[in-house]
Amino acid sequence: MSVQKASTPKGTRDFSAEEVSKRQYIIEKIRHQFQLYGYSPLETPSFENLSTLTGKYGEEGDRLIFKILNSGDYLSKADEKLLAEKNSHSLTSQISDKALRYDLTVPFARYVVQNQNEITFPFKRYQMQPVWRADRPQKGRYREFWQCDADVVGSDSLWQEVELVSLYDAAFTDLNVPVEIHINNRKVLSGLAEAAGIQDKLIDFTVALDKLDKIGEEKVKQEMTERGIPNSSIEKLSALFSMSGDYKQQLNSLSTILKDSEIGMKGIEELNFVFEKTEAIGLNSAEMILNLTLARGLDYYTGAIFEVKAKNVELGSIGGGGRYDDLTGIFGLKGLSGVGISFGLDRIYLVLDELKLFPDAIQNTLDVLFINFGEKEAEQSMKLVKELRKNQIRSEVYPDSSKLKKQMQYADKKNVKFTVIIGEEELKNNTATLKDMKTGEQKTVGYAELVSVLKN
Repeated sequence: MSVQKASTPKGTRDFSAEEVSKRQYIIEKIRHQFQLYGYSPLETPSFENLSTLTGKYGEEGDRLIFKILNSGDYLSKADEKLLAEKNSHSLTSQISDKALRYDLTVPFARYVVQNQNEITFPFKRYQMQPVWRADRPQKGRYREFWQCDADVVGSDSLWQEVELVSLYDAAFTDLNVPVEIHINNRKVLSGLAEAAGIQDKLIDFTVALDKLDKIGEEKVKQEMTERGIPNSSIEKLSALFSMSGDYKQQLNSLSTILKDSEIGMKGIEELNFVFEKTEAIGLNSAEMILNLTLARGLDYYTGAIFEVKAKNVELGSIGGGGRYDDLTGIFGLKGLSGVGISFGLDRIYLVLDELKLFPDAIQNTLDVLFINFGEKEAEQSMKLVKELRKNQIRSEVYPDSSKLKKQMQYADKKNVKFTVIIGEEELKNNTATLKDMKTGEQKTVGYAELVSVLKN
């Protein structure tokens, strides 16, 4: 048998003990805020019916869905003509009826429709699970990554948007990450498309606009042209790229452009409410910014849209979300509005790592290591370890009676706080020698004192 090179699929990663501990630190901080804000936990399957996912994320999003081949001979029912033509687009529905979830929002909408009779509305849920996208891997962009979502469905109230801004602020304040919360409204974008006479090109307009941060103004305009948007319409939209001032000044300028658009003026009204009420309540540390070029490429957004960016770090968004008025309608439940936000765990990890914001204690997975000097000593050590664990002190006995140097090296690599030595002398006197691995200080304590000394 030939030796196979060990590797992970591109865009996926293994996580060491330290990395897992750091990720759990972020998850628990966010989970705590979700629960404080009254959201209940939910989990859905890692894969869904392909029909559940397609058509919800826009043209580009659909291309990034990981399809799962049907079990068994998946080609047996495929059309021979399509096979001969190598028509992969048409073949997909014949050889695959399931896919890995692309996000947590569409599966959530599916869940709400299936369980509508058991749910109390407004329904607030949080969900923290991995998602998959067949994207091109790069820094901060993976094919397998975690999302931490909070959504509420069954209420049209704009107070939900205000609360979600507050939730973002609370979570990132708790994580000590300085952020900007960028806000726009899809109704404003619809109004701009109307004012420019390109209502039929709304999706093309927003897909191109959503790339502004990545490719710049000129290339966005070039893509709009390639997507069939006339130069005259692009010229009418030019003011969008140069608006400045605080949110009141920008909304006033926007009102002049959108004065004849009912939907556009509705978007301005909604934005004004969210900004005014959030200002009245106050934020802890986040900065809220009106960003009229923010589009977010997902087709299901209909109202407010959010994007969070970390200050002092060159990385894309670390969170995003928005209002969706009829996502459940796709599954047969009309008139149920929802709004939600997502935290990008993997990018938040990169931010905390770059800004050195992880507490030092996270790297420690063991408080006490008992050095092994032989069978009798190990047996006594195991009895003491049992007591320490009862008192929530993380401890273990080194499994082999190896050389002392080797055992101490193990303690160093594990960032152990204390080592405990029980040798022949200690066994006779019912004592243990306790060593502080940071200071090197040693002291002798009785078995009965060990728990209280370590707890203090």
